[in-house]
Amino acid sequence: MFDLHRLRLLRELKGRGTLAAVAAALSYAPSSVSQQLSLLEAEAGVPLLEPVGRRVRLTEQAEILVAHTEAVLERLERAEADIAASLTDLTGTLRVASFQTAALTLVPAALGLLRDRHPHLRVHVTHMEPERALPALQARDFDLVLAEEYPGDPGPRPTELEQQDLLEDPLRLAVPEAAGSRGRGPMAALRALAGHPWVMEPEGTAARHWAVAVCRDAGFEPDVRFETTDLLLHLRLVEQGHAAAFLPDLLRTAQPATVPLRPLPRGRNTRRIFTVVRRGRGGHPAVVACRDALIGAVERGAGPARGGTAG
Repeated sequence: MFDLHRLRLLRELKGRGTLAAVAAALSYAPSSVSQQLSLLEAEAGVPLLEPVGRRVRLTEQAEILVAHTEAVLERLERAEADIAASLTDLTGTLRVASFQTAALTLVPAALGLLRDRHPHLRVHVTHMEPERALPALQARDFDLVLAEEYPGDPGPRPTELEQQDLLEDPLRLAVPEAAGSRGRGPMAALRALAGHPWVMEPEGTAARHWAVAVCRDAGFEPDVRFETTDLLLHLRLVEQGHAAAFLPDLLRTAQPATVPLRPLPRGRNTRRIFTVVRRGRGGHPAVVACRDALIGAVERGAGPARGGTAG
């Protein structure tokens, strides 16, 4: 019989990559993690790790063990959800990660609904972009993640995670006042900014990949002078005439735009916002309550404004 604690350490190693990362995440000494994995190798009767430079790699047999561990942990998630559902009062801590615009708009409204409906539920919220939050969800650092997906750039969908759509968020071209573009069609307005400085999210993010693709579809390579994940800074740079930007409607809920916002060409003008949990966790009452509260926040107007453009 394999020790579940050691199996979880092996799974953590697959997800985090190094013994040091596993030890730091779980507040163990690296030597303790190494010792426990050596004991698991003895239980399995086969090598589970092989050195690759200064790192280690899971063997084929270790990958088999991790796959079975995922199935066991999913079943335990369901058991935890069933126990929580049998109780009359919702308690404990729900750990949520959210990207910036959802954290500014949807999360505060949802927290208000949760406080009224489940006053004994403790909700811990971390601002984290999906690129980091989704792997952390798989590593069990969070219980629910608010994530985004840009048009034409679908992200991976690991089988151990479950998604639930929340809303569609229109994306628009934010134009400095001096740049103009009034009266132009979506593609013409975009092309008119071919030689203008831009602010975009950092390279490697889904938002950056999408934004560059939109500009290339319009026939130019954007001159990216400013890089930041802070969309409020994007807005400020546009307001001051330093850059053009792409801004989501969800941002206008938190910070009304004071610059012209133009529609984008069809097919690339809406991002999908959704919640993600580990498979087996979706039925947990705290997760259900949080998702319901987020839907309630959208329905009460915390989501993007409908129709029309500013400017």
